[in-house]
Amino acid sequence: MSVRSPLTNFHAVAVTNPVVPPKPTLAVSSKAVFVLMSSVDADSFHGSPREPSAESPTQEIIYRHSGTVRWTHWINVLCILFLLGSGLNIFNAHPRLYWGRSGADSDHAIFSIGAVDRPDGVHGLTQVGPWQFDTTGVLGWSKTNGEYQARGWPSWLTIPSFQDLADARHWHILFAWILVFNGLLYVLYGLYARHLQRDIWPTIKDLKAIPSSIVDHIKLKHPVGEEAKRYNVLQRLAYLGVIILITSMVLTGLTMSPWFNAIFPYTLDLFGGRQSARTIHFLSATLIVLFFFVHVAEVFLAGPFNEIRSMLTGYYRVPRDDAARGPDTTEEKNG
Repeated sequence: MSVRSPLTNFHAVAVTNPVVPPKPTLAVSSKAVFVLMSSVDADSFHGSPREPSAESPTQEIIYRHSGTVRWTHWINVLCILFLLGSGLNIFNAHPRLYWGRSGADSDHAIFSIGAVDRPDGVHGLTQVGPWQFDTTGVLGWSKTNGEYQARGWPSWLTIPSFQDLADARHWHILFAWILVFNGLLYVLYGLYARHLQRDIWPTIKDLKAIPSSIVDHIKLKHPVGEEAKRYNVLQRLAYLGVIILITSMVLTGLTMSPWFNAIFPYTLDLFGGRQSARTIHFLSATLIVLFFFVHVAEVFLAGPFNEIRSMLTGYYRVPRDDAARGPDTTEEKNG
């Protein structure tokens, strides 16, 4: 039996297992119930939940992610992986970043990766602003097919693994357009189904909860019960930030293209020049990589099986709020 929760727009399912059944019944495991629910359309779950007794702990399963959200999520993951790999290969063609309308080897770079010849041999050198770091073996001077060579990012990070600007651009442009259309589908669906307004856009109440949410994350305390049925404020801000970063990547990527400049020349002024657009493009990608690592870490801390399953099937097992359930009366009876 199911109900549309009054606090969220999720479909909730309460599964109860009586401790002492009043009469012989067919035993069904929670796993079997979950498999059965996964094969039924979410819209078929309507009604009122069974009132749980104090003697029967409930295990609630909600339909958390729609099919459109799940499909666009995994397509985004695929696109981002190919865009990062091919983008690093493109970057290797000129591994320097500038700020302004132009950039050349003789101009001052705000970020660069290269190799320098020293008395003790060749070293990889990475420059970030006024600082320089020896990154031999990883950045600037690394092995490719067993031999050291001068290249910005190592071969195991780039697509293709060998240095080929033309091939890398083909991969990059292909997955960039897939990302654009996939992103448009997600945004249009999100607005139509009110997913963006309901689940992503933070409310005033959410924003006021930022300090407490930060403290909970530092303590590795994850929401349970009713709180687990909705995104917390840091999740909302992070997902909203990813939408902004992807939009920034698309716009700066187009700004670097001469054909796009011919149609929309004001984008060069908007980003401060083609080289500035390239730098913003790189910084946006870097922030998305940072989000990826934090996101994956949170998935494993919150429970990888439950979290990944919800993004594959849509169904999410709500962590029990033991404090809200009160003391275990079963133990009292046994005692």
